[in-house]
Amino acid sequence: MGKHGGRHVARKSFVGVVAVAVVLALVGYLLTVNVRVNRSVTVNSDTSQLLNERSKRVTELQNEVDDLSNQIDALKTLTTDSGTDQPKGEDTGAGTKLPAVTGPGVTVTLDDSPLWETKVGDSGSSADINDYVVHQQDIEGVVNALWAGGAESMMIEDQRVRSNTAVRCVGNVLLLQGKRYAPPFSISAIGPQDAMIKALNDSPSIRVYKEYVASIGLGWKMERSDELRFPAATSSLQALKYAKAKETQRN
Repeated sequence: MGKHGGRHVARKSFVGVVAVAVVLALVGYLLTVNVRVNRSVTVNSDTSQLLNERSKRVTELQNEVDDLSNQIDALKTLTTDSGTDQPKGEDTGAGTKLPAVTGPGVTVTLDDSPLWETKVGDSGSSADINDYVVHQQDIEGVVNALWAGGAESMMIEDQRVRSNTAVRCVGNVLLLQGKRYAPPFSISAIGPQDAMIKALNDSPSIRVYKEYVASIGLGWKMERSDELRFPAATSSLQALKYAKAKETQRN
């Protein structure tokens, strides 16, 4: 019985040693993985750095797209009649690029109120801060009014407005075609100046915006220009498709 008990004790000690070794190995592995994950999170958690890297990558890809578009248009020019009319305004014709355009037009500049950084509510909070910054609907109101006034071509900041351009704002930062823009925001349009200015003045959304201009100092500037120059830009390569009403059959 004594020997049996001795062997049992020895076997238990061996199993314990193995179990401890396994546990320590697992703990070491988990610590290593945790350090790697935390290190990765620390590097990638800088939102500003990530956005800057993304913006840089977007620019690089856009340059590649522009180069390829130039090659495609050059090949199409060689295979089509040289006497065909060149596309105007926002029409790409059979090519892949919006042509450079020049003409008289209007430029509207929107800006945050100079009070937005210091203005707080009666309770000491900044609950009303949204009243002091330019919003997405403000930019969209200007864009829609200019189109309604007969704009032939348009730019927001340094980018041509294309068929797939979407205006998005996060806070007071404008996101456009993968890039970020801080206020002031500039919207320029080539077209009939008087008609576009009238459309701006008649726009209900812009009338509301101008009320805030008068009351809390939101920025608004509208300028005529005898000659605006918009550079060529790559257009969407995907043809737009529109919904059609389903035809109903009479009984």
